Amino acid sequence: MTTLPLVIRPESPRDNDAIERLHERAFGPGRYARTAFRLREGVPHLSDLSFTALVGTLLVGSIRVSPARAGASPLLVLGPLTVDPAFGSRGIGGALMRASLDAAREGGHGLVILVGDAPYYARFGFRVLPPRKLTLPGPVDPGRFLGLELREGALAEAGGSVVGGA
Repeated sequence: MTTLPLVIRPESPRDNDAIERLHERAFGPGRYARTAFRLREGVPHLSDLSFTALVGTLLVGSIRVSPARAGASPLLVLGPLTVDPAFGSRGIGGALMRASLDAAREGGHGLVILVGDAPYYARFGFRVLPPRKLTLPGPVDPGRFLGLELREGALAEAGGSVVGGA
């Protein structure tokens, strides 16, 4: 049996339909009601920080990052991170995370937030955010509201309501 190589590459507009199908398989229709989705709704993701994973010609993973603000401070909202369930537990999500976070660091960004599984994202440096430091436009389990400083002091500069968009 031949092993196909994993290719991580920047997302392109031609990937949109395949990514939407991937989101549907991974998250189902309930994804539209989630607070994290509502934060990103109507806000174009940043193409220089969003990547896809391919095995051969099959798109098997995607990570998107969108701009947001908390008060006067710009920040990034990571998500969704999606891997085709048939390709789970093979390091694809980690490869996408590293590509996106490396690009964000190189781009001079200061803070990345997300709503997700703390034990999974801790390996990339994410920590639970201090209570009431930042607020999202809907309910969120405080133990799943995570942040990563790419620049020291970026979290201290941010505060208040997080609003999607630059």
